[in-house]
Amino acid sequence: MGTKTADETGAETGAKATTDEEKVSVAKTDEVTEAEDTSAEDTAVDEIDDEDYLPEATREEGPTGVGQGAGAVVSAALGLVSLTGSWVGTVASARQSLVGQLHAQTATSSDVAKLLDEGYGDAWKATAFWGGVFALIALLVGVAVLARPAFGAPGKPQATWIKSVSWGGVALGVVGLLLAVLKYTDLLLDLPSAG
Repeated sequence: MGTKTADETGAETGAKATTDEEKVSVAKTDEVTEAEDTSAEDTAVDEIDDEDYLPEATREEGPTGVGQGAGAVVSAALGLVSLTGSWVGTVASARQSLVGQLHAQTATSSDVAKLLDEGYGDAWKATAFWGGVFALIALLVGVAVLARPAFGAPGKPQATWIKSVSWGGVALGVVGLLLAVLKYTDLLLDLPSAG
């Protein structure tokens, strides 16, 4: 009775081996499930870290930089307008030219220097004046955008493209202002002499 045959021993050992393999298999499955749960939790945390997935109440409030970016673009555009001319400058120039022609027709003397000055010089100065106004505005807006981070949220750096475009607007404003002053004072392209 206490003796077991070889077949029974082999069968019992095979059953025991199968049971051990099942335990190992179940343990491995549990480890894989835990790893999948951990990676799913990590993915969920990563998704929550992205502000787009957070509810509005939990998002960080602060400057987005949209206003600074718009100011930088406006500064660069105004600087470019100061160099190329604007509609306002063209209208002011045409108006001054017309006023000069009216004065020339009503004048009794035919002084050529005075006709040139009133007909063309004043128009040239009107164009220079409005170019200078646009350049000054471009310069002020560019400096304001560059100085904004000093008065904003600490630790939130200004985007590099905003700085670059603002510096471009400041540079164009300085050049436009310099050219406007040179044109207005007749140091650059002064009126031809009447004699």
